[in-house]
Amino acid sequence: MAKKKSEEDIRQVVAEIKHPAIDRTLVDLGIVKEITVNGNKVLVTMTLPFPGIPTQVRDYLVNSVVEQIKKMDEEVKVEVDLTLMNQEEQQAFLVMEQESWKGGI
Repeated sequence: MAKKKSEEDIRQVVAEIKHPAIDRTLVDLGIVKEITVNGNKVLVTMTLPFPGIPTQVRDYLVNSVVEQIKKMDEEVKVEVDLTLMNQEEQQAFLVMEQESWKGGI
């Protein structure tokens, strides 16, 4: 059985995940907002900048986080809660997007 990972271990791994079209990490962009570990369960709260994000992009972002966590411990159960950024978070995201845009998925 794999050693249970701490919240900090998971944060470090998730903090390395880059956005596919913006040269920034999901944490830098404010997309990964919160990580909570409770025993064998990990809850990741992700915030999207807009409600109309294409399904392909949304699924890619979610799957990239889930897969990285599962690489650490296959037995962990990962749940993702998707929310929308507030106006302040959205503005910060847009500034970073303009500064770091590298193109499509």
